[in-house]
Amino acid sequence: MGVFEKMERKHLEHLIRAASSIVDDAELVIVGSQSVLGQFPDAPDSLKVSMEADMYPSNRPELADLIEGSIGEGSPFEQTFGYYAQGVSPGTAILPRGWEGRLTKVQNENTRYATGYCIDVHDLVLSKYVANRPKDIDFNREVIRSKMVEFDTLINRVELLPVSENDQKRIVNYIRRDFGLA
Repeated sequence: MGVFEKMERKHLEHLIRAASSIVDDAELVIVGSQSVLGQFPDAPDSLKVSMEADMYPSNRPELADLIEGSIGEGSPFEQTFGYYAQGVSPGTAILPRGWEGRLTKVQNENTRYATGYCIDVHDLVLSKYVANRPKDIDFNREVIRSKMVEFDTLINRVELLPVSENDQKRIVNYIRRDFGLA
């Protein structure tokens, strides 16, 4: 296989299929940047640069380490395909209350009908504002530039984040800045 350049929806589907088989759980939750491929299978290339998809088994989250060990970074899977799954815990991403009701289902022949539940892009962006790493800031700005999120939806969900009032104010300021309203 050639050099991996970007995570496409078909790669995410492959990871869902493989992880589901490994942990014997037909449902996985996808968090992190590549969950954008749930709602936006044709997301801009600038949002698909990550080589990994962060996920955990929905019904058996304690088996996330099994995903990591089998198809994670440095595994023969990654060496073969150029991308990998990172097994994470349900608490890895700090998400706004109610996120579970806003998941996008990825399930088809390519996943062997296992289901990957990708977090909503607004919830994803908010989780990245909470993490506030340079790569998260760049990702969020690109999502906003690509008109994949709505200002009002982001602002309304900030109060649903399980973070301090000061952090909520900081996040509102970041959203305003990134929409050019600061």
